[in-house]
Amino acid sequence: MKIVVDINHPAHVHFFKNFIREMEERGHQVVITASQKDLAYTLLQKYGFTYIPLGCYGDSLLKKLVNLPLLDLRMYNVLKKMNPDISVGIGSIRAAHASLLLKKPCISFEDTEHATEQIRLYLPFAASVCTPSCYRGDIGPKQIRYNGYHELAYLHPDRFTPNPTVLTELGLTEGDPFIVVRFVSWQASHDVGQHGIRDKVGLVKALEEYGRVLITSEGALPEELQAYQIRVSPEKLHDLLYYATLYVGEGSTTASECAVLGTHAIYVNTLPLGYIAEEDEKYHLVSDFSGRDCTDETVLAEARRLLQNPDLREEGKEKAKALVQDKIDVTAFMVWFVEDYPESVSLMKSRPDIQQQFGCH
Repeated sequence: MKIVVDINHPAHVHFFKNFIREMEERGHQVVITASQKDLAYTLLQKYGFTYIPLGCYGDSLLKKLVNLPLLDLRMYNVLKKMNPDISVGIGSIRAAHASLLLKKPCISFEDTEHATEQIRLYLPFAASVCTPSCYRGDIGPKQIRYNGYHELAYLHPDRFTPNPTVLTELGLTEGDPFIVVRFVSWQASHDVGQHGIRDKVGLVKALEEYGRVLITSEGALPEELQAYQIRVSPEKLHDLLYYATLYVGEGSTTASECAVLGTHAIYVNTLPLGYIAEEDEKYHLVSDFSGRDCTDETVLAEARRLLQNPDLREEGKEKAKALVQDKIDVTAFMVWFVEDYPESVSLMKSRPDIQQQFGCH
């Protein structure tokens, strides 16, 4: 089988990396296409993947509108040359468009309910759309619900073992209290009218009472916070999150990564997400402020409540065991779903419990 995997964000590299390796081990040919977004190219290189660069959409709505057909054309040319059996991506507009033109199936993975514009642009052209079972939306007959999260494709304990050497790089040891804070760029179209942490400096200074604060940020930081910014290699960030005492941030993916790793997280963003809500309501690993009074004062009060618990880390790891026990190994599911496509669609529609073969036993 010849498969094209399309990458449009650094998080997509993590999501697909084990799938790519496993499919290649099974004798399939995998071709990676990628657009330039943040550290996507860097991560692909770090993991030793060869890829076809497609360029950049740009950082403004106007640039994206101009570049959308251009990247569609580049994707079409790649697919026409490669003649794959199937293409896969996370909400990939260009893969869906090009695949339909070439009469090839495109499987999209989606977990972001508020990405409505993106979904509208690819849904009519994709063959199937796989969403977590907790996805709060019905996107029609193409939707396949699986019992997992995107983050379980690469942070499931069968796929990930934390490496403490990242702590040494930052002058930390296991057991040292530290808080990871993340700020996003707020440049996506669905971010208009939304907000996260307003007083960045005030929050960081207050959190310092409880341990060292390490910041990862998509945009430029105020001068007072630049000393807190970490320069850790992107592929080592998950090791850092595993050992952290707490995560406070505007990024939903990082909050979910923490939940899967057993690190309590505070999601400071007015945009609601089904997987964040479930990790809050069912597993009590994420404090979801999308449905609360999202102010700096309420966020800080929640952080203090958590950080005053001396057993916070241990309790988080126990909660994560229950979460993993409930869910499936998403990479194993993806491998089966693609290899057995389209029969896998019929099976998931008629016998959705079949996916439990990829759960913990």
